[in-house]
Amino acid sequence: MELSIFDAGEVTLQSGERFAGARLAYRTFGELDAARSNAIVYCTPFGARDSDIAWLVGEGKALDPARYFIVIPNLFGNGLSSSPSNAPPPYQQGRFPRFTIRDNVGIQHRLVTEVLGVRRIALVHGWSMGGLQAFEWAARYGPLVERIGVACGAARCSPHNFVFLEGVKAALTGDPNYGDGWFRAKPERGLRAMGRVYAGWALSQAFYREETWRTTGAASLEEFLVNGWEANFLRRDGNDLLCHIDTWQHADIANNDEFKGDFARALDSITARALVMPCETDLYFPVEDNRREAAAMRNAQILPIPSIWGHRAGNPATVAADAEFIDRALAGLLATPAVSH
Repeated sequence: MELSIFDAGEVTLQSGERFAGARLAYRTFGELDAARSNAIVYCTPFGARDSDIAWLVGEGKALDPARYFIVIPNLFGNGLSSSPSNAPPPYQQGRFPRFTIRDNVGIQHRLVTEVLGVRRIALVHGWSMGGLQAFEWAARYGPLVERIGVACGAARCSPHNFVFLEGVKAALTGDPNYGDGWFRAKPERGLRAMGRVYAGWALSQAFYREETWRTTGAASLEEFLVNGWEANFLRRDGNDLLCHIDTWQHADIANNDEFKGDFARALDSITARALVMPCETDLYFPVEDNRREAAAMRNAQILPIPSIWGHRAGNPATVAADAEFIDRALAGLLATPAVSH
């Protein structure tokens, strides 16, 4: 289906700031059934758009549009939904407000229920920042959400995760075009530096030790870094990436008026059946963090992904074994009866 836009109007954000003309870009696949209960919300990750993750949707797959009504809402700040790169004055560039994960999910909820008419959500799934959104959906809208799937994600940005992002941000903002909190021109030097920093975190030590990067077609490690990482971030807008880093760093399902910072209580409130899939070699969403979260939840299962692709194992568009693992796991989750509320 073509990209659609939900004009959310003026929204009051978690910070208390009001933002006029919020626009949420989304794409749907399949049809909503008569009971309006076959919906799947598939959340976008950091710096990505719906087209970057749509490979998981398809006939015969767990996210089969012949069976489910699949909605992919684009995060604010990704260049399709309202973002620093497309916001009109006075919100453009450095004046763009903070959109938290809670802000994003709140507006997604309006889209799904008020615009699309969904009454029950069979599954909310996401990788990385998409997983942060899945946890938020389950904690905030429990009676609506039957299941969540999380691939290489968490319920909050951990302190170590925060520090990792500080390094990424420092590489990006070291560009000479940065000043007063935003970029006045394309930060090519910063984007290239960010790509190289990210390459060391997103993939595991074993990935590099075994030279698995050769499977991408790269003839050398340098070629892999230039074509696989520098090129990826050079496609993005620097101000949009800063927006997403800020959203990620402030993610926490308990950081709101409902839970008042009580993370354990927020996790315990999740009644949806949860399948949490960390990768065994993820360097910044480690298995242990998810184990602790699952222990505080009512209906959570941990299923580590056995892969040396690190964080990237959660979105394995070109790695058949990892893609099959996630698709099979989600199919099993969807076949499991929903928890009674």
